Parts: sequence; structure tokens; C-alpha cells
Amino acid sequence: MDFQLIHIEETDSTNRWLRNYMASDKHGLARTSSVRESPSSSDAIIAVADYQTAGKGCGNNSWESERGKNLTFSLLIHPERIPANEQFRITEVASVALCETLAHYIKVEIKWPNDIYVGDRKICGMLIENRLQGPVIKDSIIGIGLNVNQRQFLSDAPNPVSLYQLTGQETDREALLKDFLEAFERVSQSKTTSRDYRERLYRKGQEAIYEDQRGRFKARLTDVLPDGRLVLRDETNRERAYAFKEVKFVI
Repeated sequence: MDFQLIHIEETDSTNRWLRNYMASDKHGLARTSSVRESPSSSDAIIAVADYQTAGKGCGNNSWESERGKNLTFSLLIHPERIPANEQFRITEVASVALCETLAHYIKVEIKWPNDIYVGDRKICGMLIENRLQGPVIKDSIIGIGLNVNQRQFLSDAPNPVSLYQLTGQETDREALLKDFLEAFERVSQSKTTSRDYRERLYRKGQEAIYEDQRGRFKARLTDVLPDGRLVLRDETNRERAYAFKEVKFVI
């Protein structure tokens, strides 16, 4: 991939910024630098913001990020020949790439579908928006909020943590982004990404408490299906499969 990097001082949401950017059809005017110089027919665009005023996670979740301290960015890609019913593959690639990037610093896991956790604390969130063209994905915007150098969290988010809080050291955000993009390209070409995603799942094989529309229950996380549904085995040995937002991890 040829990664084209756009730096933004402030925006409400880098995902929304990229959507507007695509609609404006003025790509050449906004490019400021290139992360990589390899020629490619596939052109990926990264919008990096020093500050997001309305960063969003999945559903109605918001993202707290101190100005200039963390990595808040969105990556626009054009997947080649990925059927719409296999779009969970993009979640797998982005999640595994983040795990490989952060593994140089700390041990992390993937909380289904695409949060990155250290123990029971969230260090990274993601919002993926796919646009379809017939039976395939036309393009995908992957929005990522990674807590890097923030020392204190003031919102009512229940379990945030930053790389600084875990290591006691400041981390170069530009170098971290470069590491992620290299990992993303590597993982996207790997034949073991789905297996790697499942091996890194938070709570896999452990008995824990979950909650669905009927209430709380104990279960073991056993798998994630190719379409992205989470598979839990409850205390009666019954398998339950859940789509996103149909079940909640009780932490």
C-alpha cells in the first residue's frame, strides 16, 4: 500500500473528516506527506488529528483524548474483492495489527469485536465503517483511538488506561503510527490472521459474566464465527451466538 498521511490539528471526528474528504474529490490538494514511498495501485489515506472534539467508538460510545497526547486517526482503504458478507476480515486485520504493534511494549488482548485490552482495562478502541458496492466492499474507514501519553482520564469511562500509565515512559506517537501501518500491511497479507485474532481474544476459555436482553449469566467464550458473531457456552453447556451489541461483557 502507498500510505498518504494527512495531519489535522483539530476535527470533530477523523472518520467523518475522511468521509467528507472522499465526497469533496479534492484528494490531491490535502496530501501533506507520505509515510511510505512504495509504488502501488492501492492508495490508503490516513487522517491523523492532534485533537478530536467528538471522537466516536462503536454504537453511542465516546472517546476521551487529551490534546496532543494520544493517537487518534482514521485509515481509508479500498479492499480488493472482499465480499460484503466477509467484512469482519477487516476487523480481524486491524485488531491483530494493533496487537502486534503494542506487543513491543505490553501484553494486550482483543475484546470482541475490536477493543484492545490490557487485563481488564481498555487501551484502544476502534470504529470501522464499510461502504458497499453491490456484493463487495468498495471502501472502508478504520477509525482508531489509542491511549499513548495521557496521564489521567477525567471522563466517566469505566476502565481506560494509557501506554504511559503502564510503562511510565513517553512514547513517540509518530513512530507508533509507522509501526502500526507496517503491521497492518503485513497482517493484511497473512494467511493466519483469522487464527491469530481468535488466539488473542480477551477471556477466551474463561468463565465470566455476560449480560443479554434476558439478564446476566455465566459462560465461557469459545469462538468468533466468520461473520463476526461471538460464541459463548453457558452453564447448561448450550452455545449462544451473538451479533454486536446483543451481549455485554460484565467487567
